[in-house]
Amino acid sequence: MSVRAVASPSASRDESIKAPLWLASAVWLIAALFYLTGFYQRVSPAVMTDELMRSFHIGAGALGNLSGFYFYAYVAMQIPTGVLVDSWGARRLLIWGPLIAAGGTFLFGATTNFALACVGRAMIGGATAVAWVVLLKLATHWFPERKFAMLSGLGLFFGNVGALLAQLPLRVAINDFGWRPVVIGSAMTILLVGVLAAAFVSNDPVDKGYTSYAPAVLQRVEKNRLGDILKGLGKIFAYRNTWLIFLSQGAVVGAILTFTGLWGTPFLKARFGLQPTSAASVCSIMIVCWAVASPICGALSDKIGRRKPIHTLGCALATIGWTALFYVKSLSLAEFAIVAAITSAASGAVVVGFAYGKESLPIRYMGTISAIVNIGNMIGPMILQPAVGHVLDKKWTGTMMHGTRVYELSAYQSGFTAIIAWLLLACVLLSLTRETYCKGEA
Repeated sequence: MSVRAVASPSASRDESIKAPLWLASAVWLIAALFYLTGFYQRVSPAVMTDELMRSFHIGAGALGNLSGFYFYAYVAMQIPTGVLVDSWGARRLLIWGPLIAAGGTFLFGATTNFALACVGRAMIGGATAVAWVVLLKLATHWFPERKFAMLSGLGLFFGNVGALLAQLPLRVAINDFGWRPVVIGSAMTILLVGVLAAAFVSNDPVDKGYTSYAPAVLQRVEKNRLGDILKGLGKIFAYRNTWLIFLSQGAVVGAILTFTGLWGTPFLKARFGLQPTSAASVCSIMIVCWAVASPICGALSDKIGRRKPIHTLGCALATIGWTALFYVKSLSLAEFAIVAAITSAASGAVVVGFAYGKESLPIRYMGTISAIVNIGNMIGPMILQPAVGHVLDKKWTGTMMHGTRVYELSAYQSGFTAIIAWLLLACVLLSLTRETYCKGEA
């Protein structure tokens, strides 16, 4: 009786110091909003390809590089971001990231110089590189472990909302106001996210007087040595799953971001004769399906207690879908949209890769492995967007319309071959991964 009398109040006190759900959600939501703005920036060039080509007097290859500068800087910043989030914590990065991204956005929208526009895109990419890792870091500290995959999927959902805003709504805004005023206006929104982070975000519930959900070893990492993290970086690549997941992520993400983020709108014009607003609507459908499927795939993986089946099946279905979209000429526009929706939904399984990678290594490397997996994601569009553009320029027949190069459907199909090849390789790589059964390393 005396034991029960003592234990019960203790349990009550432990429960009472957990952070209220509204506070944890607010902290996570601010990080999710920054990720949303980063995703918006990532795919926004897709609906202004003609405007960018005319404004900077460039062809498809240079446009691919202009868009690609976001990814070059994003990828370059991932390892530093993973190290910094493990040693400095999420709060600082969530304040400075939006400030720098807002500056880069303003530069991109204001300059008439192509080189400076590339610098602006690089600033945006490097600054928003912190968003996803910070989002996962805060989820680990503010929410129970069992919610991690679901929150990862929900985070990708928010990102896809940003991508959705960068389709039809952005195209309509550009039609009404022009691309430069719209881009400069978006810089102010990004700046606001940094202000919110400074006002409300803390690294850990402990900073607010509540109990942390992070394992004790991870709480210590917040305070530990940057040198130790750097020394441990090499150990991460000794784990087989690190390489396999890293190399496979870029195929799925690269396919959907290369299409919806840059070349989908002109491809749909070449194939079906669609105007930019109509083409943006098709890409919007794809983004919505990807957004909705991501948290579902994460939650389903949590429920069945396995990562490998969901991840591998999603990649296989995406491979089949993209092959049909690019090369089955008999598809009507309606049939194309249906296949595109299914393909995008299957691509939502890529979100499982973050939980999969996190569980494949000791928890103290959580921030760094999240960054490495995210590099895997971003090397896809980083390589594929300019690669497709270079193929288009090589296949260009010399046709011009309103000061913009016009590319044949066959040129797009040639350029998209690299996407299919990478997806096929990813299916093989994922089949070789080691299942974690949703249990992390000690």
